Amino acid sequence: MDIDARGPRFGAAVTTVVLAAVLITGSVWLLAWQTLAFALGAAGGVGRSPYGLLFRRAVRPRIGPPTEFEAPEPPRFAQAVGLVFAALGLVGYGIGPEWLGLAATGAALAAAFLNATFGYCLGCEMYLLVRRVAVRAE
Repeated sequence: MDIDARGPRFGAAVTTVVLAAVLITGSVWLLAWQTLAFALGAAGGVGRSPYGLLFRRAVRPRIGPPTEFEAPEPPRFAQAVGLVFAALGLVGYGIGPEWLGLAATGAALAAAFLNATFGYCLGCEMYLLVRRVAVRAE
């Protein structure tokens, strides 16, 4: 079943704010929260992530029914990619080197910003590329 395309963009907007706050404050706890949010989105799909639940319960009823849908698999893969970068960021901020935390968090922030602002999902594009390569290999 396809999902409301506005949900992942909303989640990306919240993620952008959270990751920007991590870079400004260096908060390991805030990055741990975002890592958990990515993990829940990767495991259960974006609709079961904290930001997906917030979108479904608080935002979507106020903005009306969706007009654009997308398959759930690419955004879910994007959550897994975000999880990897957030986990690397946690390692960097938690045990070092700090540059790893900054770089990984910055990369995740850039990807979230692209999705939130322009609707361009890097993780989704990676999913589609991997899928095309796998189909050709068969």
